[in-house]
Amino acid sequence: MAVPKRRTSKTRKRKRRTHFKAAPIAIQPCTRCGDPRRPHRVCPTCGYYAGKQRVEVTEDI
Repeated sequence: MAVPKRRTSKTRKRKRRTHFKAAPIAIQPCTRCGDPRRPHRVCPTCGYYAGKQRVEVTEDI
């Protein structure tokens, strides 16, 4: 069984792990109102998805 001859330094380990990062959150404009929203989700501003109103949106005062 292979065993490392030397300990991996913190710098070498961190250089290798620079590519392990989270992808940025995708944001698209809503086709109906133009406000930013996540893809494949109901728009939080107007409540529409795929051209139909899916959620009734109420304004909080």
